[in-house]
Amino acid sequence: MSWLLPRSSLHTGPRAHGFWFCGCSGLPVVDASGTGAAPSRAPVVLRGRRARTIDVHAHCYFQAALDLMGAEARSVLPPVKGVPEHFLQVDAQLATRFAAMDRMGIDLQVLSINPYWYKQDRDTAAAICRIHNESLAELCARHPTRLAAFASLPMQFPDLAVSMLDDAVRRLGLKGAAIGGSVAGRDFAHAEFHPVLAQAQELGVMLFIHPQSTPELAARFKGNGWLSNVIGNPLDTTIALQKLIFEGVLDAYPELKVLGAHGGGFLGSYAPRMDRSCHVSPQNCNPDIVLKRRPTEYLRQLVFDSLVFTPEALRHLVAEVGASQVVIGTDHPIPWEDDPVGHVMATPELSDDDRLAILGGNAIRLLGLDA
Repeated sequence: MSWLLPRSSLHTGPRAHGFWFCGCSGLPVVDASGTGAAPSRAPVVLRGRRARTIDVHAHCYFQAALDLMGAEARSVLPPVKGVPEHFLQVDAQLATRFAAMDRMGIDLQVLSINPYWYKQDRDTAAAICRIHNESLAELCARHPTRLAAFASLPMQFPDLAVSMLDDAVRRLGLKGAAIGGSVAGRDFAHAEFHPVLAQAQELGVMLFIHPQSTPELAARFKGNGWLSNVIGNPLDTTIALQKLIFEGVLDAYPELKVLGAHGGGFLGSYAPRMDRSCHVSPQNCNPDIVLKRRPTEYLRQLVFDSLVFTPEALRHLVAEVGASQVVIGTDHPIPWEDDPVGHVMATPELSDDDRLAILGGNAIRLLGLDA
């Protein structure tokens, strides 16, 4: 293993290393303090190769789409740090985003927008998604070395979602679509949504599941600690992924690419319980659904981001799903993970090839990005 910096340089937060990057975007690189130049994390070199670093879980908003929500727009923006940094309409906002990426050591972000339009009527949902997809495509065309994106889809209208996914990929060049853990409480493992899954498989693109909490448990989540997010979000993803497994969806669509946010929720840490469920309680399993593999074996058909916070958690996730199925995710600009590259580099029991894959190689392969 070769490094540009000694191992002691690994850390758990952003830090200047004495390395400075030019702005690959053509924009001036400035930090949030306005001092002019943003310190960048030194690149990682492994086996003589500079690791390309790609964050598949990063967010933005477009005001024109929010405006279509009317009074409901006030409830869309999350109660978190980083909300102003979601907006990327002007050069100064983009410069701030690119400077933050440089500080984290991220070469390219794949942008997505958490679905907030699933309860809207057909025309409004279509208009919101159209604004998103056109705007994302424009950003990516202007800054192709820094940005890629997942499309927005009106999943509550599957026929419309199919056509908009096709347009987003074939005409606009987006890399797949970001969808919720459910569609207004209805699992997208249900047959009504299968045309969208089939289209994604045909196009060879990723569906990125980003949760929307688990609203059925809202009353129990009340109180200290923001449990609607800390528990509700991972739980929402866990349910969505387990439904894909147990309902036989991954057998029906064996080439479907599915990415679970936040390390796939709780699935990676407690998956083996699935293998015992129908043995322990066959009356709670559908005899008409005969899976081709044990439930845990489907984990290696899914993709998971690295947003699991500790090196030990990431080590375990990789042990369960395989290094080929893990990609960097940060949730930027919400400050859940400030040093995604250091997180990967500090994880024990990973080979150099594993690290190269997780840092960017897997994303390049799975999303069809330029190497």
